[in-house]
Order: sequence, then C-alpha cells, then structure tokens
Amino acid sequence: MPSVVQNLISFVVPCYDEEESIPLFYQEVIKIYEESLHQRGATMEFVFVDDGSRDGTLQLLKELHTQDDRVHFVAFSRNFGKEAAMYAGLEKTCGEYVVLMDADLQDPPALLPQMYDAVTSEGYDCAAAKREDRKNEPPIRSFFASLFYRLINKLSSTKIEDGARDYRFMRRNVVEAVLSDREYNRFLKGIFSWVGFTTKWIKYHNVDRCAGETKWSFWKLLAYSIEGILACSTAPLAFVSIVGVALCVLAFVFLCFIVIRTLLFGDAVAGWPSMICVIVFLGGIQLFAIGIIGLYISKVYLETKQRPLFIIKEAE
Repeated sequence: MPSVVQNLISFVVPCYDEEESIPLFYQEVIKIYEESLHQRGATMEFVFVDDGSRDGTLQLLKELHTQDDRVHFVAFSRNFGKEAAMYAGLEKTCGEYVVLMDADLQDPPALLPQMYDAVTSEGYDCAAAKREDRKNEPPIRSFFASLFYRLINKLSSTKIEDGARDYRFMRRNVVEAVLSDREYNRFLKGIFSWVGFTTKWIKYHNVDRCAGETKWSFWKLLAYSIEGILACSTAPLAFVSIVGVALCVLAFVFLCFIVIRTLLFGDAVAGWPSMICVIVFLGGIQLFAIGIIGLYISKVYLETKQRPLFIIKEAE
C-alpha cells in the first residue's frame, strides 16, 4: 500500500463504459474542489478504475492522465465487476481521506464539502450518502429495492441503510479495515456496515445520470441482491431447516389422520390427485432447499480457489 499523504483526498471512481460521463464528472469535481475543498487546505488525486470498458473510456483516462498529473488509472484485463473495481481503486489510493463515488454524477459532488466537514471537524470516521427518494426510477425497481433492504435487515445482524449508496468520504483507517477483508464474494455495502466506525448519513434527492445508460438491468440488480443476502447472512439455511422440521411435523399429523380414518371408516386412500400434489410440493421444497445450500457451497468453492479479485492490464 502506498505511503499515506496527509490532507490528500483520493477520489476512487469505478468506470464501465463511461466515456460520455467522465469529462462531465471530472469538471464538476474539480469545480467543487477549487470552490470549497482547496480553501480548506486539501489536495486531491483521482484514481479511475476501468473495469474492462468496451468504449473509449481507457483512452480518455490516458488523455486525462497526460493533461493532469493528479489523474491516475487502473485498467483491468476484462470486466471483473464493480466490487472488484472499487477494491482495486481503494488499494491504489494514498490519501489521508478517500472518496468512493460513481462517474455518472448520480453521486452529487455538491455534497463533498458537507462530507469533508463531517469527517474532519465533526469527529466522524465516515460520511455516507443515501437517497431519500427514488424519483424517476421505474416503480418495479423501487419496490424490489425497498423490499431488499427490509429483507436483508431482518435476515442479517449487519444493518444496511435503505437507499444507501457506495458514495462515501472516509478516513484512512476505514479504508484499511475494508481492504483487510479480501473475500472473493464481495458485497461492499455489507462490508462497510460490518467493519463499523462512526458514520454520518447525508440524505439527498435522487439524481439522474448525466450521460450514457445504466449498466444495471433489473435481473443484474436481482442477482446482486441475492449475492448481498448470501454474503451477509446464513438465515436462508436456518429457514430451510425450519421448513424441513415443519414439514416433518405436518407429515406426522397427516399420518395420524390417515391411521385414525382407516380405523374408523376403512378408507386408507383418498385418491391419486391429492397424492401427486403432495409429492410435487415436497419435491419443490427439497429442490428449493438444495438450491440454497448449493449457493452457499458455491461461495465456499470460489473462496477456496483463491483466485485474484482482478487482473490489471495497465496502470498509471
């Protein structure tokens, strides 16, 4: 890890096909820095992480690096995902303070002075942003996002704020704590909660992308939410165990019912349709349970491989 530079703010920015957004993002952050943060005696650097982009993102980052020596970049050999990109960026920083934010300006740079003051003057270890509404977001996505936060907070002791973003302003000790967790299956929102530290939550209204299109489809978000639940909780395993016990009790009750009815009425079999329904139901429950167990086993399998989180093609 590079030596820590006092009062330097390192901006970590994961990028995937953000050629249109990066110039707007760069100009806006520079503007906020010169108007506010620079007046407080802070210096800055950018650490952009190109997560295997297919457009001109990498070439644009190289040009920015040539024009501004505060701009650094890490380019992956392929797309490894945002979680890996955020880890790589945090690992390359050398600032006393580190900001994690997206390049599409959905994380408003205008919040940076407030975040800076929370960490440097108010005694917080971290300042984090969360949306207090989901304006202009598809209703179905908003519904399932709210459902996810309610569900994960019931299933896990690791609490995650509803509407929490990856947008954070952190002290170096928080960054080092996050980097110490090198698990392959990463869910950074959960990791931030797990490592602790005092956090000031700053609310803001939802902001649309400044350019380009989102890379997160509904199904990608659903898969990501499942990853989050598996990463933060073993409650699904307990759930299928409870379902198994409940079905055993239910089966015993039915058995007693059949025995008593046979003794009283001499009718042991009510018919094959009900039997088929029971068999299909129990088969479905078994496959569901095996599926959940299989997901956890797959996570263990990936961890034991000890593959690197990412592979760097080039960096400056």
